[in-house]
Amino acid sequence: MQRDKSQLQHQQGATTVALSCGSADVPCADASVADQGIPEPAKLRRYALCVEYAGGAYRGWQTQKEKDVPSIQETVEKALSKIANEPVSVICAGRTDACVSGTYQIIHFDTTADRPDRAWVMGTNTQLPDDIAIRWAKPVDDSFHARFSALERRYRYLIYSSPVKPALLSRGVTWTHKQLDMSRMQTAANYLLGEHDFTSYRAVGCQAKSPVREVKAMDIYGAGDLIVIDVRGNAFLHHMIRNFAGVLMTIGCGEAEPLWAKQVLDARDRRKGGITAPPYGLYFVDVKYPDQYELPKSTLGPYFLTQNG
Repeated sequence: MQRDKSQLQHQQGATTVALSCGSADVPCADASVADQGIPEPAKLRRYALCVEYAGGAYRGWQTQKEKDVPSIQETVEKALSKIANEPVSVICAGRTDACVSGTYQIIHFDTTADRPDRAWVMGTNTQLPDDIAIRWAKPVDDSFHARFSALERRYRYLIYSSPVKPALLSRGVTWTHKQLDMSRMQTAANYLLGEHDFTSYRAVGCQAKSPVREVKAMDIYGAGDLIVIDVRGNAFLHHMIRNFAGVLMTIGCGEAEPLWAKQVLDARDRRKGGITAPPYGLYFVDVKYPDQYELPKSTLGPYFLTQNG
């Protein structure tokens, strides 16, 4: 759905402010020059931004080697570069797979451009498609790193359990025609808590050096007509949560016992883990950082959940 005229006018105003700051005719805050007329060296600034995106149309977060393959990263970098009036490269908190969505993806980038926070948000959004949006922007010091400063990450996997497939949000939830027992799924999920070797739950092609991760919490609950798998951990492996979901859905429909989740874990063999659940319905919803950075808190999306705790 395209933005209406009033939305475009509101956002384009911020774009005009941002781009004018890069013009030779409009002085910026750091545009002072020495008496001899020699400009001072450009100062690098670091910004943290929150990105929200519906991943259905993209080959994941990371820029792809192939040409004409859409990614979230490349799309965001092109938009930011227009506002900065210089090339911008970003680093994210966690790379998401093809068709996976994000409500609180944190990125950082360095730039010599001096722009108001509003311009980084509203101005950049005028350069982005309707399925990607910058939610906020904040200057941070050089010690902040979107990936390495993160203490904890959180994902939600949304399942629509119904005999009939959904037409709405068909790429925003995972549908199963089978009836799922959430109590069985929770019993199974409890076996996966703590620090373990998650070889059985990561993709065969996962490039992480170590399969050891810590799952701090995994809660299974209903939210209206949806079943939510809500997972927090220090970090996650490639396909790890989708493989959790595949095992838990198999247990939830009665095709395996809850103990099977532990047996898969202990096997340390991906071939024992069953199917990888679809990417639709997986949302990257939160990242925790040290309080010193004072980043805005996540609202724990997606916003259409009727239970959002």
